Amino acid sequence: MISLFSGAMGLDLGLEDAGFEVVLAVECDAQAVATIKKNKPTLPVIHQRIETVTSEQILKAAGLKAGGNFVVCGGPSCQSFSTAGQRRSLADPRGSLFNHFVRIVRETRPKFFAMENVRGMLSAALKHRPLDQRGPGHPPLEAEEELGSAFRVIVDELKGLNYYVAFDLLNSADYGTPQVRHRLIFLGSRDGKGIAIPKPTHSKDGEGGLAPWTTVRQAIGRFTETNPEGYPLRETEAKYLIHVPEGGNWRNLPQEMQEEALGGAYVSWGGRCGFFRRLAWDKPSPALPTQPYFRATMLCHPVALRPLSIKEYARIQQFPDTWKFAGTVSSRYRQIGNAVPVGLGTAIGQAIKAAWNMHSGKRPLGVVETSNSDLVKKMLNRPVTILNPPRMRGEADEQAHDLWREVTRKRRESAQGYAAAKPAAKPKRKVQSAEPHRESMAADA
Repeated sequence: MISLFSGAMGLDLGLEDAGFEVVLAVECDAQAVATIKKNKPTLPVIHQRIETVTSEQILKAAGLKAGGNFVVCGGPSCQSFSTAGQRRSLADPRGSLFNHFVRIVRETRPKFFAMENVRGMLSAALKHRPLDQRGPGHPPLEAEEELGSAFRVIVDELKGLNYYVAFDLLNSADYGTPQVRHRLIFLGSRDGKGIAIPKPTHSKDGEGGLAPWTTVRQAIGRFTETNPEGYPLRETEAKYLIHVPEGGNWRNLPQEMQEEALGGAYVSWGGRCGFFRRLAWDKPSPALPTQPYFRATMLCHPVALRPLSIKEYARIQQFPDTWKFAGTVSSRYRQIGNAVPVGLGTAIGQAIKAAWNMHSGKRPLGVVETSNSDLVKKMLNRPVTILNPPRMRGEADEQAHDLWREVTRKRRESAQGYAAAKPAAKPKRKVQSAEPHRESMAADA
């Protein structure tokens, strides 16, 4: 397989567990390249930005020919689709990395491809409109400003590859990873083999005869470090975290300390569940951020007064203890946090392997579909946009906001809808306040 956007190689290690061999890595970050070379000194690495790499260069370095029996895998940089920040989506140069993944697949014609990204890719807008420019006094949303408009473009691009493509939103905890981490997975088959999204092997409480989710205790509970490597806890955070019990966060602070601890975020409408967060022993970890040592993205050890160490971070992502990370402390946290959990990569590899060995049941080419009906319903019924909560809307009354909602809704209903897996009666799309989405937005980020 050819690995694009390789990073610390979490996805690749999982695919190797399933029986594939990485023959080439493409990565632009110097410290991630150093990590690859530290662990796989003989593996060819193209240390360039994907925008400057040609398909001919990739095939030559990998020793492969276009249309051969190999896999292309990777996760284009996901910041553009995250709910954190401005969500510039495909208008952001980072969003165009998806286009380069598609370009490499189109030109090399692998037997299969696997692409992963954040779940925010499902709801990102093609064009970002600032919150203070939505609502009464502003024009209705254009189609490209609606939530989900970027995903429609992504689907069209993938259809253009003339592969059979299956996609779904997967929780890595359902595949034995000690971490609740949602990733959007696309699996493509050049020859139309009926590749299927892997079925879960675990469930929250062992429902359905599956194994229960893997916990933090199982990942790091018996693991001891004399001098844990990582960022120490700053005194400004330590004075609050000492009051947070196992599995708690800022809400467990004494009432008189909460506003002081959160500062301006205390009255903001965004997600706040990550502030001063301490892990629970007997649950999976939340999704690992790239900076677990800041108050807004804190992942504190269940009992020790410190952020998770680099080795603990790696264990939660299921990297082997023998895997070495190069670079600064912050870079190593970032490489690990950005990686795909190895166990999820293994499940993806097993799905590709099963399709590879399939001898019947071909599917139509140029199709992008999911068998997850619940996901389809959520996508069709999601809000068109998000407005500031009432307390941040200025002087305009609720009736004015209702009118703006109605104009936006009618404009949307008159436009051509997204037809993939559309039910007989399409639910009305809503414009919704951001306030009820605090937790889900933080989870997306």
